Amino acid sequence: MSAELRIRAMMPADIPAVTALADLLPAAPHWPQSTYQVALHPVSQPERIALVAEDSDGALAGFAIASIVGSESELESIAVAPRFQRQGVARSLFSRLAAHLGERAVRTLFLEVRASNLPARSLYRSLGFAESGCRKAYYADPPEDAIVMRMGA
Repeated sequence: MSAELRIRAMMPADIPAVTALADLLPAAPHWPQSTYQVALHPVSQPERIALVAEDSDGALAGFAIASIVGSESELESIAVAPRFQRQGVARSLFSRLAAHLGERAVRTLFLEVRASNLPARSLYRSLGFAESGCRKAYYADPPEDAIVMRMGA
């Protein structure tokens, strides 16, 4: 990974680039911009942490969003631009996200991932997640099961 990578809080001005990146990635959630706007609102419920990673030129390398409810959190999305994949961007985003979650006393983190997304499942296992269930036909486009993964207490 480039030493030039900077991770910071997502801001409303990032939303067009974030949605454009998500639209490039078949496995990423394709939320409308309004969903990101709600997620970034300071009093939105559930509370969310949203981060972006950018290179030294300010190009969006990736983003991550997690929701928090009590001592539990859900990793809602983590996405990395194709030209930055396999360079540690997802790990860096997750590490920073985990630090923020720890500050908020989050003890358990969940996520869903497409059953066919073997690279993501491998990454999540390497980060300490374990498979804990399956949600049949969770995804619609294309139809596919979701593997539920969990980390923590």
